[in-house]
Amino acid sequence: MSRTPMRSAAKNLIWLGVIVIALAGINFAGVLFGGGSWTPKLALDLQGGTQIVLTPQLTDGQAVTPEQLTQAVAIIRQRVDSAGVSEAEVNTQGEKNIVVSIPGTPDQDTINRIEASAKLDFRAVILTDAATPQQATNATETPAPIPSSTPSVAPTDASDPAWVTPELQTAYDTYQCSAANAQQAAVAPTDQPLITCDVSGTAKFLLGPVEVTGSQISDATSGLIQTSTGASTGQWAVYMTFNPEGTDAFAKVTTRLSALTGARNQFAIVLDGSVISAPATKAAITDGKPQISGGFTQSSAKTLADQLKYGALPIGFTVQSSDSISATLGTTQLVNGLLAGLIGLILVIIYSLIQYRALGLVTVFSLGVAAVITYLLVTILSWYQGYRLSLAGVAGLIVAIGITADSFIVFFERTRDELRDGRGLESAVETGWRRALRTILASDAVNVLAALVLFILAIGNVRGFALTLGLTTIVDVVVVALFTHPVLALLAQTRFFASGHPLSGLDPSALGAVYRGRAQFAPSASVRSSKVASSSREAAKRQTIAERKAAMLADNADATSGKDDN
Repeated sequence: MSRTPMRSAAKNLIWLGVIVIALAGINFAGVLFGGGSWTPKLALDLQGGTQIVLTPQLTDGQAVTPEQLTQAVAIIRQRVDSAGVSEAEVNTQGEKNIVVSIPGTPDQDTINRIEASAKLDFRAVILTDAATPQQATNATETPAPIPSSTPSVAPTDASDPAWVTPELQTAYDTYQCSAANAQQAAVAPTDQPLITCDVSGTAKFLLGPVEVTGSQISDATSGLIQTSTGASTGQWAVYMTFNPEGTDAFAKVTTRLSALTGARNQFAIVLDGSVISAPATKAAITDGKPQISGGFTQSSAKTLADQLKYGALPIGFTVQSSDSISATLGTTQLVNGLLAGLIGLILVIIYSLIQYRALGLVTVFSLGVAAVITYLLVTILSWYQGYRLSLAGVAGLIVAIGITADSFIVFFERTRDELRDGRGLESAVETGWRRALRTILASDAVNVLAALVLFILAIGNVRGFALTLGLTTIVDVVVVALFTHPVLALLAQTRFFASGHPLSGLDPSALGAVYRGRAQFAPSASVRSSKVASSSREAAKRQTIAERKAAMLADNADATSGKDDN
């Protein structure tokens, strides 16, 4: 072998080592600093977890429709997935409840994502005052209904003080910032004034009817607030983008409010009945891209942004119960699945050693390298993305054994075909690799495409299978390119393989050829004519269309030359 292929093989093995060390280093950093682990997290079917039952918050006479339940299930599933909780199950129970089953023990942030309806409204502020300490701490008082008397003078807009009737003023003066009243405010009519408090319970507001709704938001993100010079203030905010309808409505409202003074200059942002921010309107916002700020942390800002991005629930929900559940399959099924994978691996190894003899050891070590890389990737995904390994995911890993072994077989057979055609071993390895690579890439591309389609269209455990199938297929390409090929290229330099030893997998009699020099094979009288003919027919069958055409042209040229000589 020339120095260039040897250097290329060594370079590929070095890159493989860098990849393995980098993955191990990332996992090690996760264990030390990020709460990671050297073992992947298990999904609901293998570990068990928490079951949360949500029940809707309904007013008298209100009912839940099947369409609302279906929409709520889809939104909650998106929220849970955005929190990095993989393999969660979200289903309906009866005619109104929703059951969310989450692997392990969910944190408070995940629970907030699940139960918050994220009903966002924008209302003009009419009156605002500080809540007294007695009001702010009174959390058990029965909510008092807000009067809905008709104003004596028709209000001209949502900021008009004409909305404030004597009855409404009395209700506002005596309003308590309690949890019970907050729940009532969350289901208040949108076309009537609203008396509510901020999320901290330290200020109360009398707000006009809803003028802009959260359904008019097309996108929402979170980030740090920056000054005009680009410096970070260290405060988190939620950045919203309205659709065309919302942009026009928001521009109209902010144009009106910017001309007012006092409390009526404020525009309250109301989430689930509580005011999260009531900023003053300094100028009209006409681009439809406002920001919400006010006491957010990185986690709470991202939670709100995700809730607004995926949409508000059609109705509000509250947690009816939260219980621990046992694994549906458990450790026994996991052990059985791993045992099945081990049996399949042993059978592949036995076949490789029988079929390819010492060459089969390359398959064994290649599978070992693929297993190490795959394991590291799964543990990193488990730590960084919240991925959890389910039994379906284990099945995807088992299927990968066959995919990886198939790539090795294609490469080995292409190399042996080149030897049958009379090439030297070093040349056969390189030529066989170039021909095999096209087949391997085509086969793996189909697997990746199938995994991608499954991952996008499926839900639940099927997505876990699709993820591991696609992941291991990509690992297969990396291993066969950076390990199997360079190792075989280096082995071609050894006397054992270069001499065609009977145990090397390159036995001359098995190939229908005999060794006549350094990795040179040619037909011999010592080989049965039937064996030579059989080998020639097999080699002809494996030719590509271009190679067959070239052979036909060569035969025609020889025939023409013979006629000319006569």
